[in-house]
Amino acid sequence: MGMISKLTNWYFSRDALPYWGILLLDCLIVFCADFLVYALNNGVFYTIQHFGALSGAFGFYLVFYIVGFRLFHTYSGVIRYSSFVDLQRVAFAVFTGLLLTLATKYVLHSDDWLAPVRARDLGIAALLSIALLWSVRVAVKYLYDTTYKQKRSKRVFIYGVKAGGVGLAKSIKNQESPSYLLTGFVSDHSDMPGRYLMGVKVYPNDENLVNEMKRHKTKILLVSPLKNDAIRNNPDMVGRLLAAGIKIRMDAGMQEWDGKSSLSHAQLKEVDIEDLLPREKIEVNLDAVKQQLTGKSILITGAAGSIGSEIVRQVAQFLPSPYAKLTLIDQAETPLHDIRLMMARQWPAIDAKTIVADICMKERMEEIFAESRPDYVFHAAAYKHVPMMEDNPGESIRNNVEGTRIIADLSVKYGVKKFVMVSTDKAVNPTNVMGCSKRICEIYVQSLDKAIKDGKVKGVTQFVTTRFGNVLGSNGSVIPLFKEQIKEGGPVTVTHKDIVRYFMLIPEACKLVLEAGTMGAGGEIFVFDMGKPVRIYDLAVRMIQLSGAKNIEIKITGLRDGEKLYEEVLNKEENTQPTFHPKIKIATVREYDYDDACRQIDAMVKSSVTADDMTIVGMMKAMVPEFKSQHSVYEVLDK
Repeated sequence: MGMISKLTNWYFSRDALPYWGILLLDCLIVFCADFLVYALNNGVFYTIQHFGALSGAFGFYLVFYIVGFRLFHTYSGVIRYSSFVDLQRVAFAVFTGLLLTLATKYVLHSDDWLAPVRARDLGIAALLSIALLWSVRVAVKYLYDTTYKQKRSKRVFIYGVKAGGVGLAKSIKNQESPSYLLTGFVSDHSDMPGRYLMGVKVYPNDENLVNEMKRHKTKILLVSPLKNDAIRNNPDMVGRLLAAGIKIRMDAGMQEWDGKSSLSHAQLKEVDIEDLLPREKIEVNLDAVKQQLTGKSILITGAAGSIGSEIVRQVAQFLPSPYAKLTLIDQAETPLHDIRLMMARQWPAIDAKTIVADICMKERMEEIFAESRPDYVFHAAAYKHVPMMEDNPGESIRNNVEGTRIIADLSVKYGVKKFVMVSTDKAVNPTNVMGCSKRICEIYVQSLDKAIKDGKVKGVTQFVTTRFGNVLGSNGSVIPLFKEQIKEGGPVTVTHKDIVRYFMLIPEACKLVLEAGTMGAGGEIFVFDMGKPVRIYDLAVRMIQLSGAKNIEIKITGLRDGEKLYEEVLNKEENTQPTFHPKIKIATVREYDYDDACRQIDAMVKSSVTADDMTIVGMMKAMVPEFKSQHSVYEVLDK
């Protein structure tokens, strides 16, 4: 066995045999088969006595078999990758050679000038040749699959036994340079475990799965595209696998396989934490969004941020038109420059202007509005970090509140059709300055929309607010922070062991923003269904497991100023109404009079420059009574 293993490794480690080598081997097999059958039927001694004459006859007939090999290209393939089609070609080639031989035998009377050979012997020799040629190919393929390939391929289980899983398995088996060796399937269906599929056993998805994978020395689970959502929504299964050091690979970008597209193991990647967070697929009526935005002039503030930049990408899909215009505003020069390069590279036909500017500079904003004349405004610019705004409440008023008011007022002045503001779930029962500042922004745009509808303010603009939670991978979110901390060897810092947050993918959130914004009639606060909450401590544990890093400590640091354990999506006194989308609801909130809102905001903006932090926060609490500070110096104002 040791000698066979060495020979196998030597053969398969080299390049494939040249075509003439395969042809020579096939010819030798046919030639030897002719002699073997002749000797069995006519005696060994008689065959040896007439060896020379028989060699001439069999050599002459071999030419016709070579013609068959040439017609069916039996020598063009690589033997180790032989398939059923290759075996068919071998059979057709041999039968072609046999027919040509028999035709020559009877038409040209070859027995008169060559050693006579009975047609029966030639027929049996042809069948034996096919058997031997097939055996060689099957043997080489078997040795390759069971010895050489096993040593160099990663052993894998596939989660899923339907079309997606079987398609993935077939692509693995048919790879010329295999990366994976299939050792088992995993099924959720009770009728499948214990059966065999494509030569390997199907195992149930239960607590014993890890032990079965260890028994097969398998440390990778490939996920069928049809099982992406199933594994995301099964944290227990994911936890067991990761805790055992088993890697999970899936096509995270493929939300739903159409059953027709080709599957390739090359499309699979090792999962990130974002791929495994529980979430449901979100369908958006992009055709309706496209109908609203195509050919329009659109202005986006905060265009270089996490949300703003994704809105830019999605809006750019709908703009191509001689009349389309895109105006992108942000204070951050370098990220905005990246957006500028992206637009030039991916959408060079769009008239896109990237403007470094502060939304609080009213005169500059007016110049931009006067020039761009936007039909739609997507307002994503805001200070969003809770601890920073807790220490700088004046800036939260000047940038978030006053900046929003400037953009909103200019939208009315210049006849913007629709103003869409990106808000946050931290505006619900706010416990920090940042959340309260965004609630004040909501109050202003909603009261302005009502004032327009009531005829108090002259304008046509419809104001829509979209409110949602954390987005995966956004600047400053916990996931990039944890990745950096793990990379540095820890510790991973979590503020509280029981803190939970809602998460959504940035593209999904922005699609909902576009649909809610374009479909809304004005005055609504749209609330997104964020799905299931995620415990941040569990998130940290899962990320450490995914990284493969050892001895990474999780350190509990205590809640930050203004931070709360549970984010709320709706105020306790609010009700929701259904909309055109199951993932979008309308929050019915307390209405504010426009003039009262203006007076209070004027006073806050004036105080933001001259007053102390306590005074500013006190004014915010007066406007938003449900604002109750937590873990903050401002708690004294609530007593």
